[in-house]
Amino acid sequence: MLDYVGLIPLFPAIGFAVNLFLGRRMSKGAVGFIACAVIGLSFLVSLLVFADLLKLPPTSRSLEKVVYTWILAGEFQANVGFLIDPLSVVMMMVVSGVSFIIHIYSHGYMHEDRDFSRYFTYLNLFVFFMLLLVSANNFLLFFVGWEGVGLCSYFLIGFWYEKKSASDAGKKAFIVNRIGDYGFLLAIFLIFVTFGTLDFKAVFAAAPGKFAVGSGLITLTTLLLFMGATGKSAQIPLYTWLPDAMEGPTPVSALIHAATMVTAGVYMVARCHVLFLLAPTSIFLVAVIGAATAIYAASIGLAQNDIKRVLAYSTISQIGYMFLACGVGAFAAGIFHLMTHAFFKALLFLGAGSVMHALAGELDMRRMGALKPHMPRTYWTFLIGTLAISGIFPFAGFFSKDEILWKALTQGGFSFWLVGAIAAFMTATYMFRAVFMTFHGKSRVDHQAAHPIRESPGIMTVPLIILAVLSTIGGFLGFPIVEGWNQFHDFLAPVFALPPKAADSSHHAVGFEIGMMIVSMVIAGLGILSAYRMYIQSPSLPDRLAERYRTPYEMIANKYWVDEIYNFAFVGPMVRFSVFLWRIFDDILVDGTVNGVAAVVRGGSEIFKYWQTGNVQSYALFILVGVVLMIGYFLF
Repeated sequence: MLDYVGLIPLFPAIGFAVNLFLGRRMSKGAVGFIACAVIGLSFLVSLLVFADLLKLPPTSRSLEKVVYTWILAGEFQANVGFLIDPLSVVMMMVVSGVSFIIHIYSHGYMHEDRDFSRYFTYLNLFVFFMLLLVSANNFLLFFVGWEGVGLCSYFLIGFWYEKKSASDAGKKAFIVNRIGDYGFLLAIFLIFVTFGTLDFKAVFAAAPGKFAVGSGLITLTTLLLFMGATGKSAQIPLYTWLPDAMEGPTPVSALIHAATMVTAGVYMVARCHVLFLLAPTSIFLVAVIGAATAIYAASIGLAQNDIKRVLAYSTISQIGYMFLACGVGAFAAGIFHLMTHAFFKALLFLGAGSVMHALAGELDMRRMGALKPHMPRTYWTFLIGTLAISGIFPFAGFFSKDEILWKALTQGGFSFWLVGAIAAFMTATYMFRAVFMTFHGKSRVDHQAAHPIRESPGIMTVPLIILAVLSTIGGFLGFPIVEGWNQFHDFLAPVFALPPKAADSSHHAVGFEIGMMIVSMVIAGLGILSAYRMYIQSPSLPDRLAERYRTPYEMIANKYWVDEIYNFAFVGPMVRFSVFLWRIFDDILVDGTVNGVAAVVRGGSEIFKYWQTGNVQSYALFILVGVVLMIGYFLF
């Protein structure tokens, strides 16, 4: 199946085309079946490619499949080609697998929407571009997928475009990402000028011989690459689009956060690890931005009341963990957390969607409570997702997050570990705050939505159960400590040139690692106890603390006023400058010039119109005068 890797992105493209041209003529059942089936086929082919890759020796698990020559201009050549290696195959399985589950859930969640076919058309296109991104073998094809997911995010975040907040959020996501993409495009130009090619394998093979470690050009190139990553993966300072992206349908939020757009930046940094390792300044900045974003976004999550925005800031924070791992050189740990995060974050968003489905679209957790008896399947699966993201053994997040904290301590230093540990405490606190406010305590549900509250249908809860299982057992693929048990690490080892696990498996190191795992569990446990104390035992305590510490509370409740600062410092001046250009340059200069020419022509016509008398004798006289003048000209 290695020769058929191109089918993986092709199937969603076919689904997009069919639903684009025929979707409005078909039944909703047919539209949903086609959209889900093509993603399922992509997942199936991904599994077959993975199985064939496993048959090869670890050192031979890097292949390219060129489909055709795309651009040939002078010495420049770009192919439509695919890179098959452990990293790309992991990403293809995660993207197609989680997307397939979200597509099935969407069939139930969006069934009553009048634009059902348009929704699935966009959704298939989104997955196509993401699969193209993770499977591309060169920077140019990668960039097509990169821009494609940005375009689809605009379509899907603003799906309900009649609603101004949704259309504004779509535009905000698109524009903020253009800032990062500008840096990424400049990096691609620099790479081509330097290497004469955009092929991944050629660039990465030549890079160590082209650059001295820490040279200015490689530092600039990687900083520009990371600029693109901060936009696409919503990191400081370009994270502000992601919370507003909650205006889109909830399955779209799950897709963006779990399997597509925000993971693209992490994948890009991991894919370009050869370049980043040559630029110590850049990779240190990756760690700093990742750590800062992890704790910053987690602090905001503590005071959010919109259940989807809690999860949005959680995603920003968790992506920060992934960048922290990459920044300390633990690329495999970052990708491992990307995979487990896909499971439990998709679960959490779809669980939130199930709650909204039962409460007629309600998002405010202050208007929920006591939903556990009414929605047992949603409750237990949401709880599993919360335990996973909080890092509780044996759920998936425990293994991946603990590995990042371990690598942050041993390869980055105590400061990075401390920031990650504090963020982990906050994560457990705000996530269990969401559980307790939504499912426990007294019912605060509006009386119009209170009767009846029913569990979501099977087409929505079965995907929750599948994701809950993955969130429970997925972490065991990266079981730490025991030599040979970290299968995820071993599978990715050829990509990142990782040392064998035995290299750090001395008794002292194992004992120390077990101790740090226990510390991580204690930190998460303290976060859960804090949430339990404030939202179950003493529900009035949060209000008293907010009143006592009013200034810090208002800072995090208002998201540190970053949007307002950006509006004042950047958006406002840009709008005013645009208005100036419109009124002075466009209205006066451009329109004035065009209107002036029109006025001259109009004035001339006012003079010449008197020659159009309609009198035949006058016309004969003009002809005669003209003939005389011409004869006179030629004679004299």
